[in-house]
Amino acid sequence: QVQLVESGGGLVQAGGSLRLSCAASGRTFSSYAMGWFRQAPGKEREFVAAITRGGGVTNYADSVKGRFTISRDNAKNTVYLQMNSLKPEDTAVYYCAALKTYYSGNYYSPGQYDYWGPGTQVTVSS
Repeated sequence: QVQLVESGGGLVQAGGSLRLSCAASGRTFSSYAMGWFRQAPGKEREFVAAITRGGGVTNYADSVKGRFTISRDNAKNTVYLQMNSLKPEDTAVYYCAALKTYYSGNYYSPGQYDYWGPGTQVTVSS
């Protein structure tokens, strides 16, 4: 069992930055790949970024590539999402999720993830 809690969301102006954190409970954090997803009102949950267990491989949605950076600190059981050059269309609830079995064909699919946090709101004003 893995419990996840996101933090760091808030209100920011367009062009600004935020850093989201996701703290995981338990001693098995390093055995999970981790992902960030987001969901805007009236829209489906969409993939944002993922990182493998050791942090050696990262993946990004095209819409955030070059602006967002995912990283992790296994000693602190925490995964991060650094978000720069934020746009109003980045407004959403952001969720972190844990994935036990990562492969190149599954990291972008919400249904593949095993555990989810409750989410944190990010609002970008224009």
